[in-house]
Amino acid sequence: MKLEGSENLKNISFKILLVFLAVIFLPVILIIGILYYVWGFILSFMAWTIWGLQGRNTLLIYSDSPIWLNYFEQEVLPYINKKVIVLNWSERKQWKLSLAVLIFKHFGRRQNFNPMAIVFKPFRFNKEFRFYEAFKDFKHGKFDKLEITKEKFLESI
Repeated sequence: MKLEGSENLKNISFKILLVFLAVIFLPVILIIGILYYVWGFILSFMAWTIWGLQGRNTLLIYSDSPIWLNYFEQEVLPYINKKVIVLNWSERKQWKLSLAVLIFKHFGRRQNFNPMAIVFKPFRFNKEFRFYEAFKDFKHGKFDKLEITKEKFLESI
């Protein structure tokens, strides 16, 4: 009988601890989430205003990979050259802090970011085009996904 009482006490103590931690950390997590989205809005607003005044609305990130370098230089860049800001992932060690780098670090996240493009239009959600999966298919002779992604991207700018 004594064992059951100590087990109940442990269960109750554990539940109280969980409630206490939730009360403490839930507002912190909520504030961090709100700040994350506010920072994204600020970056988007800066892109709309600063880049928009220059006639630009797109950030393109790609690298010198033999899989997509020629494709981007021949099939994409000639159509968007004046509207795009380019970050070359292969040259990231030389990147200086800039609006483009801040935007990439915020919106690029950690997966499928190379190559990718982000199109900014005032007071609309940003459109992200992640080409990585399409190029994986392209590498294996499947061209449909890449062409669809490219067409949607070119239409959006």
